[in-house]
Amino acid sequence: MNLLDILKLECIKVPLDHAEKKAVIDEMVDLLSGANSISNPAALKEAVWSREQTRTTGIGQGLAIPHGKSDVCDDLMLAIGKPALPIDFHSIDRQPVRLVVLLVSPPDQTSRHIQALARISRLMTQDDFREAVYNANSAEEIYRLFEQYETSAAQT
Repeated sequence: MNLLDILKLECIKVPLDHAEKKAVIDEMVDLLSGANSISNPAALKEAVWSREQTRTTGIGQGLAIPHGKSDVCDDLMLAIGKPALPIDFHSIDRQPVRLVVLLVSPPDQTSRHIQALARISRLMTQDDFREAVYNANSAEEIYRLFEQYETSAAQT
């Protein structure tokens, strides 16, 4: 899976306007809604928030990957947001979050959803890449970093 197949530049925001977990999730769903065909953004916000309440998606090392499934989206979609300042996401390592990656999909795309979660997680475990993304100052810079990674991954 190539993450660029599901990531659009207009779905990356640096910095995010909000600094509270639920507001950040809503803001990121709005990013997706503005760039994709989402029939009911409120229902998608509820699906992602409901999933978040079962267990935090703040996975550690400054990263949160909120995600959810809903029939209001037609395909797997990705949004990335960088808070102006690290935010409390109730992460498992109790560290603030420096990057939020939102992943949503229709209920019938479980396999692709899991593949995308795994790819994002693997990518963000690479110290150099993670720090470069955390230090990025624009959406374009973050997109270029993902482009570079996906290009080099395709060549290996």
